Parts: sequence; C-alpha cells; structure tokens
Amino acid sequence: MKIVVGISGASGANLGLKLVRALPDDVQKHLILSEHAKIVLEKEENLTLHQNNEIWASVASGSYGADAMIITPCSMNTLAKIACGIADNLITRAAAVMIKERRTLVLAPREIPFSPIALENMHKLSMLGVIIAPPVLAYYGDQ
Repeated sequence: MKIVVGISGASGANLGLKLVRALPDDVQKHLILSEHAKIVLEKEENLTLHQNNEIWASVASGSYGADAMIITPCSMNTLAKIACGIADNLITRAAAVMIKERRTLVLAPREIPFSPIALENMHKLSMLGVIIAPPVLAYYGDQ
C-alpha cells in the first residue's frame, strides 16, 4: 500500500509525523512538507521526503497509484486551493490527483473556529468524496 501524507502548516505539524509513525512498516510512505512545516520538522524518519515545489515528483501523477493521501494538519489555505482545483504545489497537485482518480483523500483542518467560507469549502470537498476529519486534540482540555 502507498500512502501520501501532506503537512501544510507548522502549527500541529507533529500530527503528521505521529500519523506517519503510526502507519504499518509495510506501507510505502511519502511525506510532502510545506515550507513552514520543513522549518519545524527534521527529516530523520524512514520515509521519502518531497519538496512542496517538486511538482514533477512521482506522487503528482495518477499513474503512481497512491492508495490514499492524508493532509494533516491541513491549513485553510491548502483546503481552499484543493476545493477550487488550484494545484500550484506538490501537496495540492497530489490532492487533485486523488480526487480525479477517486482515491481516498483525508483532510484534517485545524484552524478553528471554522469560517463560513471554510465550512463551504469543506462541504464542497465532502460532496466529492473527500473525508474531512478535524483532529481532536486531548491536550486542549483539562490536564
């Protein structure tokens, strides 16, 4: 199985790494980091790292055959671009391919409260089969 994980924001970028670490060892993992996420994260994990401007990377093609893509955290900027079909970087291009190929795409938007525009974009993507799964972080409650 091939899984693409996109990390589109520095705030909560460790969620993406936790997800990558939780994936089974036999899964082929590809990680795409935005510029902000790169600043926060080190690339010491056992995965293939793609630069977000590397639009020619294998994961940007439908023929690559990724089984799923998860963007966590997913910034509202990235979510809006995906909802509007803007594929101007590797994260948004790979997401567009997942939608086009009708493959599993999961977005974990973290910037709450959600604006009416963000909710509209999430609804639009949901109607296309994209899974919207905001992360529920336990450390926001009583400790």
